[in-house]
Amino acid sequence: MKIILKKEVHKVGQPGDVVEVKNGYARNYLIPQGFAVLASDGNMRAFQQELKAQAKKMLKGQQEAQELADKLAQVSVTAAVQVGEEEKLFGSVTSQNIADLLKEIGYDIDKKKILLDEPIKALGVYDVPVKLHPEVTAHLKVWVVKE
Repeated sequence: MKIILKKEVHKVGQPGDVVEVKNGYARNYLIPQGFAVLASDGNMRAFQQELKAQAKKMLKGQQEAQELADKLAQVSVTAAVQVGEEEKLFGSVTSQNIADLLKEIGYDIDKKKILLDEPIKALGVYDVPVKLHPEVTAHLKVWVVKE
């Protein structure tokens, strides 16, 4: 049976592929789970239109993310933290702290998009990457100063 894959299926194919699979596998698993549709002319046209719509939506999202990245490149946030002797931080500056600082100045960025390898544990200026889109990464300047 010929089917069009809507989602990636391990050892079968990628979305958009027209593949030949056994009738039972298609009827009992792939089609009911939403992984595939029958490969008819109407389904092919509908799937091509759906792919075009997704590509247009992805391009718009990428353009919006690039605009936000350009704005974030000009922004810097300051995290005032308590320090002890020898300027050692009590605690650390995490992605949640940076997200809160960004929210205060009007940027609503999810903490999961802020790519810190590990929390910041020293005073200084840091360049923190922010993944806004699969193809767009902004760099934010974070100043860690004593309170």
